Amino acid sequence: MINNITLKKIDLILTLFIGEICAWLIILIGKNLSGENPAILILLPYFKYFPIVFPVLCLMGLLIAYFLGKTVPTVYQVAKFILVGGLNFLIDMGVLNFLIFATGISTGIIQSGFKAVSFLLAMLNSYLGNKYWTFKRTTQESVFYEFLQFLIVSVIGFAFNLTIDYVFVNTVGPLGGMALKTWAQFSAFMAAALAMVWNFIGYKFIVFNTKK
Repeated sequence: MINNITLKKIDLILTLFIGEICAWLIILIGKNLSGENPAILILLPYFKYFPIVFPVLCLMGLLIAYFLGKTVPTVYQVAKFILVGGLNFLIDMGVLNFLIFATGISTGIIQSGFKAVSFLLAMLNSYLGNKYWTFKRTTQESVFYEFLQFLIVSVIGFAFNLTIDYVFVNTVGPLGGMALKTWAQFSAFMAAALAMVWNFIGYKFIVFNTKK
């Protein structure tokens, strides 16, 4: 739990920065998927507003969480985790999206390899963002030991993430007539969302536990 919550200038700057990066990743993913999804194609003309609107929405969300956090401190921490997690998710999806559309490969072990690369890059961002911003962990132990804990928790989440993604793509298969490449993205979304729940629990109570 966070004590003595304060809204610092760096929190505002980081929130706007995260929102901006997320906006451009959404544009990248949306443009790649628009060829198979008429609904996304309709939204394309509005994508140009994302770099302005999305950071503002992120900032509004943080401010709301800040005021709610005065009553329930954990809310503010969860809001930061969601912002970092959202960026992690879009890095994961964006890199996967780029590799799939750059190679045309969207099934099999190679697609799982793409998922592994995108997840590992997102994991690195997750460590830095959650350690220094979300949980503000002041390391009292060796960085190696802390990162080892983070790695173990993340590897469990990674295995969970990859297994769900593989099952959805290669066993369940597209539902409702969804295009194969779009289904691969949807599978990645479900896998990342479920893994995020595990990661928050593991990071908060194991890796960045301030009571340690």
